[in-house]
Amino acid sequence: MRWLIYFRLFTLTAGTLLPFFWMVVILGHRRQRNFERVLFFICLALTCFCGSSLLALNAELFYGTPPRGLLAFCWTCLCLGLWFLPALVVHLHVEYGGIRNLVERGGKWPWLLAAYLPSVLLAPFLVRALELRNGFGFAAPSRALGGYFQLWLVAAVAVAAYWQARFQAVSPDEQQKKLHRHLLWNFVFLVFALALLFAEQRAFAGRPYGSAFELAILWGVAAPLIALLWDVQKFNFLQIGRQRNLIYAVFVVFLALLYLSFVRRMGLALEAYLPPAATAALLLFLPVVFFESLQRFIRGLLRQTAQSEVDRAQKLMGPINEVARLGEREKLIEFAERWIGEQLQLANVKLDLSASAQARVAKGGSEEAFAVGRTGHSLGQLRVKAHGAMISGETYAALEFVAEQLPAAFDLCRLIEEKLQLERELAERERMALVGQMAASISHNLKNPLGSIKTILQVQMESPEMPGSLRRETQMVLDEVNRLSAKLNQLLQFSRPGVRAATKDDHCNVVSVATNVVEVLRHEAVPGGISLEFANANGAYEVAASGEAVNDILSNVVLNAIEAAGRGGHVRMHLHPEKLSCTVAVEDDGPGIPAANREKILKPFFTTKARGTGLGLAIVARRLEEIGGELQIDSPIREERGSRFRVILPLARKENV
Repeated sequence: MRWLIYFRLFTLTAGTLLPFFWMVVILGHRRQRNFERVLFFICLALTCFCGSSLLALNAELFYGTPPRGLLAFCWTCLCLGLWFLPALVVHLHVEYGGIRNLVERGGKWPWLLAAYLPSVLLAPFLVRALELRNGFGFAAPSRALGGYFQLWLVAAVAVAAYWQARFQAVSPDEQQKKLHRHLLWNFVFLVFALALLFAEQRAFAGRPYGSAFELAILWGVAAPLIALLWDVQKFNFLQIGRQRNLIYAVFVVFLALLYLSFVRRMGLALEAYLPPAATAALLLFLPVVFFESLQRFIRGLLRQTAQSEVDRAQKLMGPINEVARLGEREKLIEFAERWIGEQLQLANVKLDLSASAQARVAKGGSEEAFAVGRTGHSLGQLRVKAHGAMISGETYAALEFVAEQLPAAFDLCRLIEEKLQLERELAERERMALVGQMAASISHNLKNPLGSIKTILQVQMESPEMPGSLRRETQMVLDEVNRLSAKLNQLLQFSRPGVRAATKDDHCNVVSVATNVVEVLRHEAVPGGISLEFANANGAYEVAASGEAVNDILSNVVLNAIEAAGRGGHVRMHLHPEKLSCTVAVEDDGPGIPAANREKILKPFFTTKARGTGLGLAIVARRLEEIGGELQIDSPIREERGSRFRVILPLARKENV
């Protein structure tokens, strides 16, 4: 039957070109993933199987009696391709199951062992088939490999059907669900078709080129590759669809090769009427007639592609601009990296806007760098990495557009951030103004009554007739009055105007002020057994601040250290004069400052002490702001304990001393 021969030629040609096409695409894509590697070897096995049968059939048609060496070569390639096909089919589905999180870590090894073990156990059947010297069964090669191999092949296809059912159940969208549904029914058909073929193989053995039923099975084998091509192109399945330039290039090359093959065959067919060279020349120049139509088609295709990518890039910038309106730069960078990577299916996206980032020429290949900024001003760079060997042209254009639009998003973020910061500062100033007014009012209304109570208690304490028990209780009341007076003094200090510029004549000897502070506060340390030391530096150091301001600063820092050190602790103060400043360091061996509180300790009314006001360090920060000083805090300083407060005071100019 001549039509069956031509149909077999067409089927084997398709079965050879389809897997070979995917081999070229996978090599060009070069994604470092086991799934693509296994798919490559499956395509190689199918190419060997179909290509060897095609070569043997063409040799038989051309020679009549093909050379034995050529047939032996075709038979070897065919057997090897068919032999490893069952194991590779199972392996491919297990790898994809791992991508879909259907196989736990370490759970794929039993599957792979079950897939490849038969290829080892049944190896003698393969060796025996390869040793054939005549009677090569190109129409039914599986019969030469034995019944156990046929059973193994049917079982492998059944396992593939099982996995396709699982993939369909967990598919994230309808397109992938539809693909796996079609593949499921395709594998179910192959299971029954192969089982029927192997059961009735003797009935087909007498036909030299196989039956139409065998060719239908070959189309069933090629169907998954055709479905994969459609879904990759239409729905970007396996994230290969982003490599449209690769798929188009390979497709055009294949069409060109097929056309050249067609030209050659037509030259041989018309040899009786025209010289082969003349036929080839006519057919090679024939596509020129369709140049205008082809140009119109390509123009429309390019316009559609460009418009779709511009729309995609604009849709990319919409959510990025929405996040920019929140006014949080770090959150914007994090979102932009994740969003661009998800929408353009990129392996990695890094937005580097640091001062050291220099826009460089794109590397090419799978890694590219895009300058983020305006003409003459570089904001940073957008570095991306594709899943495969290179970034496709349309993705490259979208990334260039996004890189041009990102500066506007960050400008918007900066403006919103500055606006929010100003609003927060204004609200804080208004709040602190109200707090200051309240503090001044409370201090004014309570200070005079407390002064009267203190005077009366002191007069009573001077009376020799006061009983001892009453004297102790009176002393306790007097101590509490003194403590309340100290807290009111802190409120009065805090209620002063926010920032007062220091005058040129403000200066004092920091050594004498520090000495006075230590002597005054020593009575606070003694009851708790706290050691208070001052490593006095030699000489006098004049700082550009009034004695009152320096006293406020050091008194609050030392008092805070005494309270933090606890009973039996140690507090040490020492000076470090430098060229333009003098550093007063106050250290304690207390428990240190928790990481969660380091940003809060300078805020007004924040305290961890049961009897504290939370104003001491806030007053320190305000006074240092007035005189142009600085406060640095280190905690812990040794053995996960202790804190060090470094008060940096500007030295006074000599002409002002």
